Amino acid sequence: MPSTESIEERGHLLTEQANPQSQNLDQLSSLELVDLFNQQDQLTVTAIAAAREDLAAAIEIISGALAKKGRLFYIGAGTSGRLGVLDAVECPPTFCTPPELVQGILAGGASALLRSSEGLEDIAEDGARAIADHRITQLDVVVGITAGGTTPYVHGALDAARARGAKTIFIACVPEIQAPRPADVNIRLLTGPEILAGSTRLKAGTVTKMALNILSTGAMVKLGKVYGNRMVDVAVTNRKLEDRAVRILQDLTDLNREQAGQLLNASGQRVKLALLMHWSGLSLEAAEAQLLSHGGNLRQAMDALPQPPNLAQR
Repeated sequence: MPSTESIEERGHLLTEQANPQSQNLDQLSSLELVDLFNQQDQLTVTAIAAAREDLAAAIEIISGALAKKGRLFYIGAGTSGRLGVLDAVECPPTFCTPPELVQGILAGGASALLRSSEGLEDIAEDGARAIADHRITQLDVVVGITAGGTTPYVHGALDAARARGAKTIFIACVPEIQAPRPADVNIRLLTGPEILAGSTRLKAGTVTKMALNILSTGAMVKLGKVYGNRMVDVAVTNRKLEDRAVRILQDLTDLNREQAGQLLNASGQRVKLALLMHWSGLSLEAAEAQLLSHGGNLRQAMDALPQPPNLAQR
């Protein structure tokens, strides 16, 4: 064990401070506990609003990189890293993206998802090695996530990513003055001290999940993975998602459920392609070519066509 002289003092960090609203936490009833959590969780929404411009800037960087064949990486340790992995693995079923497009890197690897390995966050060299192992280039974007802003693993990774020319985004729940970090975008989500002092899986974890939802969904919207507010690139991989796909077709066309199912099958279970075929009257092959020529963006593919017979139904 290191001596106390060698341990960095972190008590000044916002995420490590004691919350005056929960000083009697161990004396509260169950209902009072729930009410306190609910009160404190309101601060996550406020924190997101305060970071709106930085979140928007990050969406622009991410969507721009992905449009140019780059990749998005989340990297972190503990709760922060697990949240990054969670957001990454949900992109393929939601947006039909290849697994390598959005990736989560967690200190300790896959085993750390199920078993705590927080000691690994102290090794900056491991973060740098992860960047090298994933062959990150100037086309990519690396989002470093660390609630307290000081995790060496994350800083090592971001330093290595910057050296390779990649864009970097930093997410932390402490002010920049407490944990400065050079990055293309600095997102600070200030939710204040936790109800349980230092337990950043609480408000800090919640607001981080909210921010990642915004970044990935916002980027996918920019890439044309969404039409209106429908996930028209949904991967039809189970009965629930097949039902969703059929309902999307029903909602956006004049088709009944049986007809929508037939159209979905005719398109090879691809909602976006099914809509283009129905609205334009194009064959499967012609619709595929039209979508491909517009980067998979359904609205752009439709707008580039002469007035199709079913256009009024859009």
